[in-house]
Amino acid sequence: MPRRTAAPRPSRPGRRLGAVLLPLVVLLAAALAPAGRAPAQAPPVLNVYNWSDYIAPEVLQRFTEETGIRVRYDVYDSLETLEAKLSAGRSGYDVIVPTSEPTFARLIRAGALRPLDRARIPNLANLDPALMRRVERVDPGNRHGAIYLWGTTGLGMRPDRVRELAPDAPLDSFDLLMRPENARRLARCGIMVMDSATDVLPMVLRWLGRDPDSTEAADLRAAEQALMAIRPYLRAIPGSGAIMDALATGEVCLAMTYSGDVIQAAARARQAGRGVEIAYVAPREGAQLAFDMLAVPADAPNPEAAMAFIDFVLRPEMMAAITNHTRYPNAVPASRPLLAPEVRDDPNVYPPAEVLANSFVAGTPPPAAERLRTRLWSRFKAGR
Repeated sequence: MPRRTAAPRPSRPGRRLGAVLLPLVVLLAAALAPAGRAPAQAPPVLNVYNWSDYIAPEVLQRFTEETGIRVRYDVYDSLETLEAKLSAGRSGYDVIVPTSEPTFARLIRAGALRPLDRARIPNLANLDPALMRRVERVDPGNRHGAIYLWGTTGLGMRPDRVRELAPDAPLDSFDLLMRPENARRLARCGIMVMDSATDVLPMVLRWLGRDPDSTEAADLRAAEQALMAIRPYLRAIPGSGAIMDALATGEVCLAMTYSGDVIQAAARARQAGRGVEIAYVAPREGAQLAFDMLAVPADAPNPEAAMAFIDFVLRPEMMAAITNHTRYPNAVPASRPLLAPEVRDDPNVYPPAEVLANSFVAGTPPPAAERLRTRLWSRFKAGR
């Protein structure tokens, strides 16, 4: 049955006049409204690009509570990923955390970083001068970056499984991984090497007794041959985050990766209570030392917020919270008394003087050598 509709009422002249006057009244009211009542603006946003699992979440929360600046936080797990993002330009990030060499050094040379506004970052004075001098060779005057965290590259392992399968292999040497006879025996319990030519190749060159910064074709061929000799025994060549997970769950028994990631994996394994024991070893041949820097891209959309964030992070209590969470040492000496004792007193977190003396900082290869290393790494990953 069709719906019946009422006949329209005839409009009255007054109703037509009201229809005309009402919009005029609204416009007049808007024009006379107080100027101070502008529409509320959205809160500012800080865009951070950092390593995965590399900050204490409460630090981000406290920064927003104190400043009103909301943090948009993205993560990566290799320097190659970070460089690719920054080299494309217009990354949209305000704060990044490149490793001092080679990424931070290359970004400075390319003019891709904004000098820090020291007047806005008074907490730069909290940084250890001796450690800051170690990164000054790539950043004269420490103009473009502040040390965030630092650490070494070495071996993470399950000592019980390693002793079971390779009882005569040295646990304190890079031989454990790089000797094919050892890698073959340990393949049963899982071996990984992180997907980073930047970190792996200098370590292999050092183990071979060559210059970690060598650009000689013969040295690079020797490093490639050494890596290819263990390639059949590797379960995977993933990012560092995946290695941390695999160690924590006991999926692998040996991995080359960052010290703090191994220490985090050990803490997770203990919390899980499944009897998985994880240890970190800085090889006696020498561990690679790396400094991760707080830096601001030249085209950062919100550089003022970036400077405020860096200043906030460099407070001793904030750096203590970050080191407690990540198990990576920081460069703010005043944070040490605030650290949890099990972190402050762990020699893997804060290496003893002899380990630091035996460590090395890899340099930044020239472009031609970098291309050779990139092709070498691609062949290694492909296994041919």
